[in-house]
Amino acid sequence: MTDRAAPAGHPDTAPVRSRGGFLPGADRGAGPTPADLALPVAGRNLLTGTDGRLHRVGDLPAGLDWVPLGTLDGVPAWAADTAADDGLPGRWQGWRSLAAEAPEPLATLAGRALAVLTWRRTHRWCGACRGELADVPGESARRCPGCELYVPMQLSAAVLVALTRPGPAGGADELLLVRHAYGPTELWALVAGFVEAGETLEATAHREVGEEVGLRLDRLAYFGSQPWAMSGPGTLLAGFTARAADPAAEPVIDERELTEARWFPLDALPAELPPAYSISRWLIDATVAAARR
Repeated sequence: MTDRAAPAGHPDTAPVRSRGGFLPGADRGAGPTPADLALPVAGRNLLTGTDGRLHRVGDLPAGLDWVPLGTLDGVPAWAADTAADDGLPGRWQGWRSLAAEAPEPLATLAGRALAVLTWRRTHRWCGACRGELADVPGESARRCPGCELYVPMQLSAAVLVALTRPGPAGGADELLLVRHAYGPTELWALVAGFVEAGETLEATAHREVGEEVGLRLDRLAYFGSQPWAMSGPGTLLAGFTARAADPAAEPVIDERELTEARWFPLDALPAELPPAYSISRWLIDATVAAARR
């Protein structure tokens, strides 16, 4: 799988030194400098300049509580929890439109800003003794000064499966696509689901496909992963490819989560597919490309 390129015509981020893309970090150090990248967040919206570029810390009013995110091409990046009506300069963008427009690694940095600030906002108090949690220096974690409870920022892992089978009479292979009962219900997507405690990614893939469409998997193979802020802060998607264990089997949907499931020939997929910036679409496109080789 290759890195995503910026969509044609998209304004790039503020010029930064090329030094390894985005690297997460939590070191407050001496605090931000005016030239550092700034990501103010209000709920699930990110503030950018009117031209779509990221702000610099020096572009914004003093007094914001900056939280370290890491570095983007060697330049420190900081986030601040604020409100959309604080009168900050620029324009607020929702996470779905931002991810659709932003090139990597900016989309990953924006997703981390959402995850870190949401986690801090919802993990202020100790769940054991009700004391106020304190930041652990240099870590994305908090600790209770009273009972020493350690609270790291946790991820929720989920899997997606691109399931194929041979086409009839030697025709093109077919891909299983589903429509969900929630979210973007008009899209044809892949079977997906969250990992349960004590479960491997591979076991989750088998379980979710069995539960949602009643099919068994063969030749399950790992494809890649993507942080995914739009499913909720701290979600990590892991993609797999697989073949149907019984090529003649038809999907039987779990009507609580799905409204429809259907096999589509790889050379005649529907137009209503997931957006190009998603790992779901990467999986679909890679499956089509592999079938053409």
